[in-house]
Amino acid sequence: MSAPSTRDRIPHSAGVTFNSPAAFWLGTAAVVAGVLAHVPDFAEASGMGFHMRGMSMSTLMLAGMALIVGGLALATYGIVPLGRAAAVVPHAPRVHVRALDGARLTRQHWGLLFILGVALIVDVMKPATLGFVAPGMKSEYGVTTKQIASLPLVALIGTTIGSLLWGVLADRVGRRAAILLASILFIGTSICGFMPSYGWNLFMCGLMGIAAGGMLPIVYALMTESMPARDRGWLVVLHGGLGSVGGYLAASGLAALLEPHFTWRILWFAGLPTGLILLVLNRWIPESPRFLLARGRTTEAHEVMRRYGVVVTQDPPDVAPPTAQDAPPSDSSPSRVLSLFRGPYVPNTISVGAYALGWGLMNWGFVTFTPTVLRDRGLSAASASRLLFLAALVSLPATVAVAYLYGRWSSKKSMILFAVLTAAALVAFAVVDPGAGGRNAGWFLPLMVALLVGGSGITAMLSPYTAEVYPTHLRGTGSGFAAACSKVGGVVAPPLAAVVLTAVPGFTALALVMAAPVALSAVILAVAGVETRDRALEEMSLPSNVDVARTA
Repeated sequence: MSAPSTRDRIPHSAGVTFNSPAAFWLGTAAVVAGVLAHVPDFAEASGMGFHMRGMSMSTLMLAGMALIVGGLALATYGIVPLGRAAAVVPHAPRVHVRALDGARLTRQHWGLLFILGVALIVDVMKPATLGFVAPGMKSEYGVTTKQIASLPLVALIGTTIGSLLWGVLADRVGRRAAILLASILFIGTSICGFMPSYGWNLFMCGLMGIAAGGMLPIVYALMTESMPARDRGWLVVLHGGLGSVGGYLAASGLAALLEPHFTWRILWFAGLPTGLILLVLNRWIPESPRFLLARGRTTEAHEVMRRYGVVVTQDPPDVAPPTAQDAPPSDSSPSRVLSLFRGPYVPNTISVGAYALGWGLMNWGFVTFTPTVLRDRGLSAASASRLLFLAALVSLPATVAVAYLYGRWSSKKSMILFAVLTAAALVAFAVVDPGAGGRNAGWFLPLMVALLVGGSGITAMLSPYTAEVYPTHLRGTGSGFAAACSKVGGVVAPPLAAVVLTAVPGFTALALVMAAPVALSAVILAVAGVETRDRALEEMSLPSNVDVARTA
């Protein structure tokens, strides 16, 4: 028997590989203690309606910030291999995972869906909370509308960075380990609600965006790698749609319950309990068996697969080892990201990048500015909000239809269909221009419903599709790239929309400008995209030392 590798001598804990478990958990405790050190100052401000603007930071708060920084560094050291990450073993035996595609979903699958659903809800809560804290921040800090608009911009820049960084990290240290680190960063950035100045809030909001940007690609990569091929498409799409709704409902519910009593600041503090919940639930998240196999950790992979009802066989030693073509990129972040633009991955990267960018431009450049256009046409803020709420409510059942079409009809054709629907709705907005001069106002609701149905379909399918079309060693990186592209659209769209609306007020020009990239993304996907329905993940990527064969 061969001696264990250096990697095997690093402590393992239920699929997570630690450099030092003690360092990780000590760092986690320091982060929690650092957050709690801010609470006394917040409680002291209760006599002033919890307004902390201009308050000097106490010694305890400063010590708490130091604990958070030190704790994050210690926790990162405890779990990130720092140069010792194992690459895919180039001459490992070829392992065949016979996926029981016709078998029922097991209790383990449903448990994973529940826990990752909680993670998705917590992740969606972060950007959703921005809309609820902005009015209170504007009032307390006395900033202008233009200044408060920098809050979502900073958050989007943070999520763009986070999407790339955490996607690479998930491919380096594993899906579970990346979720652990993102959860700790959620906890640490919950002190955003205790900052005495707007500048500090912007800084903390950017860090919070980095954490939030990382969770989404990790969750989808893990779900995609763990679900049976027969049920993967509809389950992951439906899960994503319901998780997004749940995140918004959680954010709005907390705002309704807590903000009247503790002001907007308490909403950011929710990062502490929700982050702790994710840390606890992480214990019951199995690591991706495909990731474990790719890293040569076959014993752990076999144990996870047995829980999922998967039969494992292995080739005899005389089978030829994988070729150089099969070898994954090095663990450096630039190498992994650049690999997305090489060889057979280029069509997938262009397809998902264009699709994500088109959605980001449409959502942040048109949907976000719709209330502004309505108010400019004389509609009250309350009436505009009611119209948009009604449109969102009517479009909600479409999530089920999206999941059915993606999983039972065609993933590629479904994505093209909803991109075309979105572009057509935008063109209709441009032609009808509802409300202009008091005309065609009745068209607004059906057109907005069509737009939200198309847009929600795009975002519900994008992440699952991206996770399906990349191989295991690039799945987190690819998912992070797609998420980053959608956030780039969010960064570019608001100033672009402002320029368009200034030059040509109303829906017409804005709708046409935003329809173009969505329509183009549909064309690119039609030409370069691949079909994923009912296909094993390894069928859609390069050969590797992990293969999946179907049962007869």
